[in-house]
Amino acid sequence: MSDSATPADDSATPADHSATPADRIADGYAFTGPALDLGALLWDGACLPGKQIRIPLSMLNRHGLVAGATGTGKTKTLQLVAEQLSAQGVPVFLADIKGDVSGVSAPGTPGEKVTERAREVGQEWEPAGCPTEFYALGGLGTGIPVRATVTSFGPVLLSKVLQLNQTQEQSLGLIFHYADAKGLELVDLKDLRAVVAFLVSDRGKAELKGIGGLSTVTAGVILRALTAFEQQGAGAFFGEPEFDTSEFLRTAADGRGLVSVLELPAVQDRPQLFSTFLMWLLADLFHDLPEVGDLDRPKLVFFFDEAHLLFSGASKAFLASLTQTVRLIRSKGVGIFFVTQTPKDVPADVLAQLGNRIQHALRAFTPEDAKALRATVQTFPRSEYDLEELLTQLGTGEAVVTVLSEKGAPTPVAATRLRAPRSLMGPVEPGALEQAVKSSLLYARYAEAVDRESAYERISAEQAAAEAEAEAAAAEAEAAKEAGAAARTAPKQDRSLAEQVVGSGLFRSLARSIGTQLGREISRSVFGTARRRR
Repeated sequence: MSDSATPADDSATPADHSATPADRIADGYAFTGPALDLGALLWDGACLPGKQIRIPLSMLNRHGLVAGATGTGKTKTLQLVAEQLSAQGVPVFLADIKGDVSGVSAPGTPGEKVTERAREVGQEWEPAGCPTEFYALGGLGTGIPVRATVTSFGPVLLSKVLQLNQTQEQSLGLIFHYADAKGLELVDLKDLRAVVAFLVSDRGKAELKGIGGLSTVTAGVILRALTAFEQQGAGAFFGEPEFDTSEFLRTAADGRGLVSVLELPAVQDRPQLFSTFLMWLLADLFHDLPEVGDLDRPKLVFFFDEAHLLFSGASKAFLASLTQTVRLIRSKGVGIFFVTQTPKDVPADVLAQLGNRIQHALRAFTPEDAKALRATVQTFPRSEYDLEELLTQLGTGEAVVTVLSEKGAPTPVAATRLRAPRSLMGPVEPGALEQAVKSSLLYARYAEAVDRESAYERISAEQAAAEAEAEAAAAEAEAAKEAGAAARTAPKQDRSLAEQVVGSGLFRSLARSIGTQLGREISRSVFGTARRRR
């Protein structure tokens, strides 16, 4: 009996009783295709280097969230993921707000802490940097200047930056519509100011009369907002040459993906500006890229740091456009990772589309913190952990992870001790950064701003011409009157003056301008962004 019972027990044990919770979690990350290595599983107070937590490369276009309190290691997580994506041939975009991401371009420095972390998580650590390009908004700071024309930036994003209300946003949209229809290129902010001022002038009011018009009060609010915006130094961000966002999709000669780092320390005190400008970069990519469906690897992974700034105070139109962009850009091969402190910083409609989650520690020092902690726990699938307790006890460089499997199903929640980045965990020397920028092939293309003829110059020229015509007509009328012909010629000259100023002045010139735009057109995306293309 005992001899026959023993084999039956042996055969039953593996199927029914041998799988521990740690085994079940680790099995959820046993992918067969290419994947990024995040770290080793944490279970029951121990780090298990034999149980690796990973994320499938093919699922990185399903978007993600990296969250956690300040100082918990979010930036190093971005660096870890970015360098592995680059090694797999996937380009990466990173926003460097504090100035400490530039180290991704240089090999890391060996040390006791790195060696100990590598041993704990079963990592074969070797120092390595990534091929990197550095950019700066409008050239403020060290980096290749990134500029946008006002026309391409569009009314929705500009309204967000200017903090306009819904009515003012709609009026700004009307102004852009008029400029688009008349072929008036809004290159910089002075172009926009000129169009606004014209549309509320005596000669310009009739232009929008048939589609609602522009009130003087609203125009005044917009003009004051533009003035305040320029006084903050924001005028440098708008102009030409306009940055081509396809530069972010490049790979290096050795096949590694290029890491594009947008240096933002010089503008970190203007969060509304840089967060909205990041959205323009993303919207412009969305506008240009073709549909590709599901790929074995993304074309680009875009990390959106300080994401809560993007959603704070956003209008309904802005949030609707943002949600639609996030939902649809996946099929164009772009993955987006929002980086913020808690999931509640991200609207529910957007959060629902983020399939990959890396949640660092949260603090519960106040009732509001405790509420945010409970809300965060509710956004995770069921797990083997007491997440409310675990999330307050994670150390620096540890996180709770759940991603999408190769079949698109959520993986088990896994507490993870993350690997150490192989690149430099800190900023590179300023001299090295400047040298990298100046030696880039893109520097000559974008470094010098260009101020060509656009709406401001054309409107100013037409106004000057109209005034000159009016003065000439008035002088002619006065001369005719002195000659005794005033009674006979004045009505005719009055009519001629009206025709010159109204009929043949700026209005006719604007109509002619449509003909000068042959081969060019404006098509605006869901975000109102546009780019004139030949």
